[in-house]
Amino acid sequence: MKDTLYCIGSVLLSLLLALVSLRYITHVWLLAFVYSFQIHFALAAIVGCMMLLLLRRHWYAYTLLTIAIVLLGHGTIMLREFAAAPSDAGTPPLFRLMSFNIEHENFANAGRIADFIIASNADVVNILEAAPLYAQIARLAAAYPYSIGCGAETDECDTLVLSKRPFTDKKVKSLGELWRNRLTRSAIDFDGVTINFLAAHLAKPYFDDFQTDELVDLKSAASAIEGPLVLAGDFNSAIVDPRIQRFMRGTGFQTVFPEPASWPIKAHSFGISIDHVLTRPPLRLKSIKRIEDNFGSNHFGLMAEFTIDR
Repeated sequence: MKDTLYCIGSVLLSLLLALVSLRYITHVWLLAFVYSFQIHFALAAIVGCMMLLLLRRHWYAYTLLTIAIVLLGHGTIMLREFAAAPSDAGTPPLFRLMSFNIEHENFANAGRIADFIIASNADVVNILEAAPLYAQIARLAAAYPYSIGCGAETDECDTLVLSKRPFTDKKVKSLGELWRNRLTRSAIDFDGVTINFLAAHLAKPYFDDFQTDELVDLKSAASAIEGPLVLAGDFNSAIVDPRIQRFMRGTGFQTVFPEPASWPIKAHSFGISIDHVLTRPPLRLKSIKRIEDNFGSNHFGLMAEFTIDR
């Protein structure tokens, strides 16, 4: 019986580790979901290997354990690769930004979400899948008189950007060919410093190669902007995803380590970060915190504070 369990476990763990390891050989978009969970699956494989060793001390179980540890270690290294140097703790934030995918069918909680936005005191708010807030726009305008999306610049109500300060520049663009008007570009003056913003909502990574094309467009949009830049939104992929890795290296964006887990909500802090807030020097992230109430969404929102190297 032990030998049978050992063989079954060895086969299952071998398949799992092989799927995760394919990222180092070729790009398979069907496995993009697996790549984002590399650390989680590596941890699961380590536990599985320890169980195998309890059944039978064999060289193959030790080999699988070694591979799982390597995958875990490299996954952690990849998360740390883009961690920005922390700003001085005593430096007051220049501005605060909220980024939140509220889920496009979440109409029952629209009033609560609008109340939270108004009370948040964030200077800039990015709302993705914003259709539930369409009826709340007039009320939000009292606290955030400047907006992009849901009737301002575009009739689409997927990406909504709210600001307490006037925009010095604003534009709505599309990413790739799957969805329209899922990228907003704006600029806001904060006490004599112009900060540029990109709000993006990418396709799911297992929708063929659409996300790859969107990242190419997003890289072009970011490269065309000079000066301090914030990119925030729902990438539907973790930083460890190979395509997100290439995008980060090609654009010079930075984030914090560890990023707050934003999905799935049932996993809480043990989930993955598919919603990101990224900066490019001289702008620095002072902090990124998860909004603990998901307000009925399938994502947790993020609240970030920024400083700048003068």
